[in-house]
Amino acid sequence: MTCFANAKAVLTRAAALLGLLGWAACAGVGLVACGSAPPPEPTALEPFKPRMTGQQMWSSSLGPLVPGQTVAVVGERFVLATLAGDLITLDATTGLQRERVRVGAPIAAGVGSDGVYSAVVTRDNELVVVAAGAIRWKTRLNMRVVTPPLVAGERVFVQGVQRTVEAFDAQDGRKLWSFQRPATDALALAQTGVLTAYQNTLLVGVGPRLVALDPLLGSVRAEHVMATPRGTNEVERLADLVGPAGRSGDVVCVRAFQSSVGCVDMARSNLLWSRAHAGFQGLAADSDFVFGATTTDRLTAWRQPTGDVVWSTERFRYRGLSAPLLFDRTVVLGDAQGWIHFLSRDKGETLFRWFTDASGVMAPPVRAAKNVLVLTRAGNAYGLRVE
Repeated sequence: MTCFANAKAVLTRAAALLGLLGWAACAGVGLVACGSAPPPEPTALEPFKPRMTGQQMWSSSLGPLVPGQTVAVVGERFVLATLAGDLITLDATTGLQRERVRVGAPIAAGVGSDGVYSAVVTRDNELVVVAAGAIRWKTRLNMRVVTPPLVAGERVFVQGVQRTVEAFDAQDGRKLWSFQRPATDALALAQTGVLTAYQNTLLVGVGPRLVALDPLLGSVRAEHVMATPRGTNEVERLADLVGPAGRSGDVVCVRAFQSSVGCVDMARSNLLWSRAHAGFQGLAADSDFVFGATTTDRLTAWRQPTGDVVWSTERFRYRGLSAPLLFDRTVVLGDAQGWIHFLSRDKGETLFRWFTDASGVMAPPVRAAKNVLVLTRAGNAYGLRVE
């Protein structure tokens, strides 16, 4: 097996974070065969002059959290899941627990919420929907799920690693439809994929394709090929779309695993651009820029309409960057050493830096108003307010 990009140890790290699922054998495929050398040392942080102010408003120890989870932001509240099976709603300003619902089983994927219904999937492949502080319904799925469910339009959408998408009525759990493209690949990526909404269209990643589905019927409205898989074996040809996607207005930008970054104008059903870029974390985008990092944590900003590189920095190489968050005119990222970095959107300069704990940031930061939520591998949640 040949290695994807630069250092062999980087692929070892990527394999540990992501995991692969073989449809035939249903066994994880480790990339550690690329080499057993220790990972490179993280690049030391450079001194900087703060040009933003921030303070920790609160912290909370929640216990082990679901790896790779999406934190749902509902107004001034955050909804997240613990590994043991608790669905927790936190006040964004104070960190106080407003609601805690025991699901009853370890959680594998979550959380999706529209403020009324919240959904997770357990390790036993059971979809659980919560409403008004109690379990509303459960249903067993015939697929493994790692992507958080999407709750929208009184429907719950679930995406399996076998590239199947199913829709359920949020009120009673009635299955509405199922979509699956015939399997052509031996392997699928067991990492959070693309499952999001654009106006009245459901967008899903199916291999390297961004597929637009009718949310009422599950029929295909359009699809866009975001990458052309290449390689000498199934692992090297993996190009599944990974989340989160970046969106600004009618433009949706996505990453294909270890292959490319690209943007689609959904209103015109037109691929705007695609650029080769070897990475495995999702993107953030606004009307001007798209942001993402490579496998080795080289951070790049592209011009959203054209894909031209605006700036790129290697100051964070091997620091284990999270997917980015756009916060007003700043780009916010966490790293595996526990730091949160606030960078200028236009130039990538460090404006502010804040330390959580040594366990490392485990999920992309999220925001509600001026409050940023950060989760760490130690099971801690931190609320930060920045100006």
